[in-house]
This record gives sequence, structure tokens and C-alpha cells, in this order.
Amino acid sequence: MTLIDSDGWRTGWRSADYVTAFETAFAQYTGADQAIAFNSGGTALEMILRTLRLRPGDEVISCAVNFVGPHIAVIGQGGQLVLAEPDPVTLNLDPADTERAMGPRTRAILVTHWNGATADIARFTELAARRPHPVHGPPRVIVDAARACGGRTPSGARVGAEGWATLFSFESKKLMTTLGQGGMVTTNDPALARQLEDLRTYGGREGWGTNQLLTKAQAAVGMVQLARLDDMNAARIARAHARTAALADIPELDLPPSLDESRHLYYRHNLLLPEEWAGGRRDELMNTLAARYGVGSIISDPVTYLAHGLIRHHTLGQCCPRAEQLAARLLCPCLHPQMTSTEEALIRDSIRAATADITRSRPPTS
Repeated sequence: MTLIDSDGWRTGWRSADYVTAFETAFAQYTGADQAIAFNSGGTALEMILRTLRLRPGDEVISCAVNFVGPHIAVIGQGGQLVLAEPDPVTLNLDPADTERAMGPRTRAILVTHWNGATADIARFTELAARRPHPVHGPPRVIVDAARACGGRTPSGARVGAEGWATLFSFESKKLMTTLGQGGMVTTNDPALARQLEDLRTYGGREGWGTNQLLTKAQAAVGMVQLARLDDMNAARIARAHARTAALADIPELDLPPSLDESRHLYYRHNLLLPEEWAGGRRDELMNTLAARYGVGSIISDPVTYLAHGLIRHHTLGQCCPRAEQLAARLLCPCLHPQMTSTEEALIRDSIRAATADITRSRPPTS
């Protein structure tokens, strides 16, 4: 298939004007030097990892509480996945446990801005600089920002401006979308940008690649979505803060941190239940919310080695007890910035009532 650009010239497999314009706008928005569009965030991460040319034994560190996709990508690109514990407040990758997990084979640190709470990328970059690989130099800091598009990190930088590479997902449930699928990588490394551009378009003229391009229609939608991203995020933050305030007097609920300056976008509004509710009683609360009150909730996310067979087999012998304990207490009721005030009030009242139902059914023992 051949495309015709606005000047009438054949563009072949080069990005069309709409895609180039979207990439330019996204790079400017994030403060990164370059942005490279892909047909999905998952594909984008696989190609970032592919540029590392991981060999058997090369290690990539990532948080055990995570979506399974990033961990499968590490395994699929030949890396040894090394799991580390989450921070007990944000559930982002814990820098101290990351340092414990680092060794002479560490090639990359894969940091997820988990459920919209932004991690301190500068701290991981400093850690990588202190612990260089004997051949490849400092481990690459790769950032999964699929759930944090538009946020800011503790340094004040926009998500996407820090780290070696940051990937974004525009899948339909994300903070912005491009017709249901799509992705982007931002980077300040021109060599990486060139490699990614070749990988998504059949390898350029020299190497391996395939068709991973974002379409013109998706890019056009992305421009509209990017223009409204800050307003949608602000509405989501306001909704989440109001929910946190409304539930603050319920002793059984540990509520998400209310971070300022867009440092938490609340892709999910995470509730942590009492330790004695971990597992069974947490599931009972989920079922009560759904069956009695018509309110949906999910566990986002379980510990990946407990949730996925391939990851479990690949990381056999690894164990993250803090991650297991926190994930067993985790519950995420539905949240969306365009919910009506009536819908949001119903969800808050249902959480309060369902929590009381579980407490009454099995009161704490003295």
C-alpha cells in the first residue's frame, strides 16, 4: 500500500502527515525531544526492549504489583525478569528494594507509574548511574506511563520527559485514546528514536522490522484527545479527591494518597482493606458491591507471578511478600471523570454500606 502526502508525493511506509503532526504535538506536550507513534503501547515496549539486544541472563527489574503486559514483554525479548517490592503507599516500584535487586547483570529498570501515581524517575536514573553494567554502562530506565499520560513527576517534569524511554498506551480505557488502540514512545536519545522508527516500518533499509504504524485516522483522533487531556485529568483528580474526602471516616479503608500538581491522576481509585480482610473478605466485599449494590470493582493489579503462568514459571524461586500482602488487600471500584454526580454519590454510598455489611457479618475478634 502506498500513501500520498499533502504535497502529492508518494510516502510509502513513512509516517503520514497526521501521524507526524501528532508525534510533534505529543513531544512538545511532554517536554521530550522526540515522540514515536506505534499501533499499541505493548508493541512500543517490546521494541524498546528489542533495541537492548538482551542476552540470556540479562536482567530487567520491575515491580511485582503490575499489569502482566510489561513482564511478558521482558520475557518475550529474552530478558530475565527480576521482581522487586512496591512502595507501601503508592505501590510504585520501591527504589530501595530496586537497589537490593540490582547486580552485575542488570540491563534495565522498568518503572511503572502505577494506576496514575507518578514515580520518582530522577531517583531511579541516579541509582542506575551509581550501579553501571560492566559492559553496557548504566542500566536503562524505561518508564511505563500507560496509566499516567499528562501527569507530573516529583521533579515537576511532565511524564515522558525523564528516563531513557517512556511508553504510553492509548487503548480505550486509558486517559486518552486513539480509536481503541495506539501507543507512543518519548525519548531524548536520538539513536533510540531512529531505531524505533525503523523497527515499526519494516526495518528501514537495513534491518528487521514490521508494520507497527499508527494510522492517520488514529493520529487525528489523538490530536483531539491530547487537546482535552488536561481537562479530563483535572476532572478525574477532582472526582477522586472528593471520593477520598467522602470515605475518609471509614476506619476499614486505607485511601489513596492525595498528591498535588498532577502527581496522581487516579487511573484507579485504590482502596486498601484491613490486613485481616486480605483475600477472602476482600473478595466478599467485591461480590457484595456487585450483587447487592450494582457497583463494579476490580483488583488492579494482582502480583504478576501469582496471576500468570508464564511469569510464574519464569520467576520461579522469586518471592515478594510485601507485594503479595498489599495486592491481597487491594480493591478498585469504578471511577470515571464523566460520571454524573448522582452516579458518583451512589458509588460512595455503596462502598460505605457494603463495608458496613462485611463488618457486621464478621465483627473483629477481641
